Amino acid sequence: MTYSSSDRIVSALGEWIAAAPAGAQLPTTRQLVARFEASPVTVQKALRTLVGQGVIESRPGIGTFVRGIRAVRPNDYGWQTAALGSPQHRVPASSAALRTTPNDVIALHSGYPDRELLPERLVRAAFARAARSEAAVSRSPATGLPELQSWFAAELGAITPTGLTAPAARDVVILPGSQSGLGTLFRALVGAGRPLLIESPSYWGAMLAAAQVGVQLVPIPSGPRGPNPDDLDRAFAQTGARAFYAQPNFANPTGGQWSAELGDAVLGIVREHGAFLIEDDWAHDFGITSDSVPVAARDDSGHVVYIRSLTKSVSPSVRVAGVIARGPARDRILADTQAQEMYVSSALQAVAVDVVTQPAWRTHLRSLRQQLTSRRDLLVDALREHAPTARLDAVPCGGLNLWLRLPDDTNLLQLARECEARGVIIAAGDDWFPAEPTGRYLRLNYSGPNPSAFSEAARIIGQALTNRQ
Repeated sequence: MTYSSSDRIVSALGEWIAAAPAGAQLPTTRQLVARFEASPVTVQKALRTLVGQGVIESRPGIGTFVRGIRAVRPNDYGWQTAALGSPQHRVPASSAALRTTPNDVIALHSGYPDRELLPERLVRAAFARAARSEAAVSRSPATGLPELQSWFAAELGAITPTGLTAPAARDVVILPGSQSGLGTLFRALVGAGRPLLIESPSYWGAMLAAAQVGVQLVPIPSGPRGPNPDDLDRAFAQTGARAFYAQPNFANPTGGQWSAELGDAVLGIVREHGAFLIEDDWAHDFGITSDSVPVAARDDSGHVVYIRSLTKSVSPSVRVAGVIARGPARDRILADTQAQEMYVSSALQAVAVDVVTQPAWRTHLRSLRQQLTSRRDLLVDALREHAPTARLDAVPCGGLNLWLRLPDDTNLLQLARECEARGVIIAAGDDWFPAEPTGRYLRLNYSGPNPSAFSEAARIIGQALTNRQ
């Protein structure tokens, strides 16, 4: 692992601090600059790190000193058990997809694209411009910056068929990322204790949001080609549900994409039952051999509530999403958003709209498609060669993941542990089922770092699968 000059100073000072008595004064910045032959900026960065670790404290005008270590005494928080009572809705644990891992492992578990797949130059320039603009010190309207609302509306309107009313900027509500947005949609459109139909498997974050709201999930079997319309129709009739959460394009985790015929069938079913389709278009910018064609583009009657996030395609630091809804549903969504967040950071919205309206954004997306194609095919070929018992039912036309079916007698926990012991982090598929898993699956991210290691990762996974026998 490569250490920066700042890391080197932190390490050296950490050893000195560990041996020094509480209250001992550290050398001045000038002395540290001379000792470590580093710039004042690097030394100050190291000192800030040590302050953050709580081992030193800065006294302005006096100096920097070793902090005294207080003896830790155990506290009894048992009284809170009685005060809080039993939780009404148990919230699932965070998915393995959010794990932070060292740089020396092969990480196939994450739900985010690698940094080299992001428009980093555009993002940095946009942050610099936002810092100099009014957005850095102003409050956004509750619905969002008008120019960002217009962009989301125009993106969907560009593919709205002739004869239908394209969405307007006033139909858009800007939210602080899709995770917050899903909670808002489930509260506003479904409500605690009520049923929500959901594809199975589906995005684990949607299940987390549903649990936090107290929504009752009703799984609808789905795969690379989407759900069976008859199953959906029957579930609406049996449960009285008024919403169906789905990812028609490049679903997480299956990578599935609905055909136009299936989209029309689902749209007909939700209309017949007077219900909503909550369409999550998280992977809109990650098409490979196909483009995302939202069902929302074919609906102007308010039955489809559409959410699209820019967090994965622009930057994890730009947590911005747009919801397109019409009629009273839009008003309820806005009311919930105001109650939860009041407004979204003007600076982040300014960065988002700056990036996606640059001519270089389209150039970046074309390059991204090529890179995702190469990475996907590299991992697919490696798995077919080294892990033939891991079955890939369909090569995804877009998105970030492969969804692999494993032999039914696979011990997923043991498999994950064995792979990790050999330097490969994988995500077991159980997290993506709203009810009991229907088989043994892995979700592998082909957009993560170090694609040159995909072959080695597949070999390790294949050997671990063989060792289970």
